[in-house]
Amino acid sequence: MKHAVTYELIKEDKRTRARRGVIHTPHGDIQTPVFMPVGTQASVKAMRPEEVRDMGAEIILSNTYHLYLRPGQEIVRQAGGLHKFMNWQRAILTDSGGFQVFSLGALRRITEEGVRFRSHIDGSEHFITPEKSIEIQNCLGSDIMMAFDECAPYPADRAYVKNSLERTTRWLYRCRDYHQDWERQSLFGIMQGGMYKDLRKQSAEEIVALDLPGYAIGGLSVGEPKELMLDILDDCVLLLPADKPRYLMGVGTPDYLFEGVERGLDMFDCVLPTRIARHGMAMTSHGRVNIKNARYEKDFTPLDPECDCYTCRNYSRAYLRHLFKSGEMLSSMLLSHHNLHFLINMMKNIRQAIEDDCFTEYKHEFYGKYGKF
Repeated sequence: MKHAVTYELIKEDKRTRARRGVIHTPHGDIQTPVFMPVGTQASVKAMRPEEVRDMGAEIILSNTYHLYLRPGQEIVRQAGGLHKFMNWQRAILTDSGGFQVFSLGALRRITEEGVRFRSHIDGSEHFITPEKSIEIQNCLGSDIMMAFDECAPYPADRAYVKNSLERTTRWLYRCRDYHQDWERQSLFGIMQGGMYKDLRKQSAEEIVALDLPGYAIGGLSVGEPKELMLDILDDCVLLLPADKPRYLMGVGTPDYLFEGVERGLDMFDCVLPTRIARHGMAMTSHGRVNIKNARYEKDFTPLDPECDCYTCRNYSRAYLRHLFKSGEMLSSMLLSHHNLHFLINMMKNIRQAIEDDCFTEYKHEFYGKYGKF
């Protein structure tokens, strides 16, 4: 079977499991390792698609749950799919909506058939099955679709996590069986298993048996200590095939990106860069800057002197602080632009470091300047 998405390995680091590759999709190649900006509702918050494209993003992520509720998958389908609807001609990955549904807590009820839930928008009742999730994503027309899964919370007892991962496997089979056009869209499976290494192994064996075009690690970075997360991640990566893309879901701080790359992961996403921007926070080469601080009132230097993004080339910390304190939407726009550029450029440097056999040196240099995470 020909798949819409394939992976090509270019270079492996000599001292770590970090690797440099390319993911081929119907809407262009994606250089890996890659950070994917999140456009949950067919829009990267406070950003125009052209800006996201021009800073080097080759793929963005949108969300099935949110687009199902508003505007509805049929409207997106009639518009010609997400690419035309949002004027984004590069690759798109759609989350299945599973994480959002399961985060609704009391507003949802899980059964073997699917999940019944109430909309966070108007309280209306809905029912999403694995088949429904794929149907929605087929209408959206993303290059990469994620299987409908159950993301177990942290902490969770072993029996719950085991039942959850086994249901996730059964749902994955249903997603695979429902999906038809593999040359247009690829389906990725999601490993679950919580913080139990043997359950992670069980989940990996079950989903890898389907020989899908790619695999994700879900259920991490959900509140567990960093040390535990990295310990589990060490094992998870080795359980996934080396000739397929490996995707760590929901991670976006620089340290987690470096640690993930070092372990052999290829894809990452997170709402963090635009979310903290709306709260006046910026990631810079010397750590986070809280633009709200009074010390920046008369600071006419760039946000990050080592950054060449539009924001840093044209505006001072004093001006950015003024915008934020005045409630001007331009504050979110400029800080979002900078934060996304910062992570995309960092990943570009990581790729180059892997090619040059100096990933470890670049990591130490970055950590030394960035300081405490």
